Amino acid sequence: MTTTTPYPLLFQPLDLGFCTLKNRILMGSMHTGLEHGGREEFQRLAAYFSERAHGGVGMIITGGIGPSAIGSPTGEDGDKLTTLEEVEHHRLITDAVKKADDDCKICMQILHSGRYAFHENLVAPSAIKSKISPFTPREMTADEVEHTIEDYVRCAVLAKEAGYSGVEIIGSAGYLISTFLLEVTNQRTDQWGGNYENRMRFPVEIMRRIRERVGEDFILIFRISTMEMLENGSSWEEVVTLAQAIEKAGATIISTHFTWHEGSVPTIATRVPRAAFTQVTGKLRKYLSIPVITSNRINMPDVAEHVLES
Repeated sequence: MTTTTPYPLLFQPLDLGFCTLKNRILMGSMHTGLEHGGREEFQRLAAYFSERAHGGVGMIITGGIGPSAIGSPTGEDGDKLTTLEEVEHHRLITDAVKKADDDCKICMQILHSGRYAFHENLVAPSAIKSKISPFTPREMTADEVEHTIEDYVRCAVLAKEAGYSGVEIIGSAGYLISTFLLEVTNQRTDQWGGNYENRMRFPVEIMRRIRERVGEDFILIFRISTMEMLENGSSWEEVVTLAQAIEKAGATIISTHFTWHEGSVPTIATRVPRAAFTQVTGKLRKYLSIPVITSNRINMPDVAEHVLES
């Protein structure tokens, strides 16, 4: 018996080469407050994501997980994946999702809080305080920058060990990676600062080294700021340059993001028109050969279908 859907594009599979997403529906990253708990909290997370997989979503992105204690939002006791013991907690999630729907892909977001961290040992490319944080970050040494790149790589390798289908590297919103990209937050004079080629070296190296370590059969997503909505933010040429370099470094998908957390322009409030920012994603898509993710206020199937049509 043949069945039809009023949303043929939304439910169309997407071939990524080494795997296929069963549809174009994504559950984006959202923090639940359970990520920094123990086994009991991860069992609750497993049930939460299992329900979403059972509901038919094609891909899930978890809440942000730190690649180190310093990168975690609350420090040593915060959300992080750095040990084999923590791998076992995450395996509760991936096993539950596979049991609910083996076709659903779940990717873990790797998030280094940078100057947004709520602990006194926070770091950033330069010692410039965010207006939404009570602490001033410490400027990272060159050795610490290299060590942090390896933290990202280790975290991705452990995520694969835990059974995730892939990882999303968040390079937007004002977290660590995005602060390397802007002159206003990166005033370094070494190989990680100065001109844009130097400022974007940090995320490109992270992506390149992760791909080298996890192999080709692992989803690698980069979340890019297509607009920070800040004074002295990225130019469009810089956004395109970074996106193309990230694709070359081994990304499977690029996810577009809009505004930093310290920006004053609303992007997800109900007064924001549905799918208000998809034209920006569509503009960037023309410069890439890999799939892109668009988001923000696309929470009805007819809206999503229209976005895919256009």
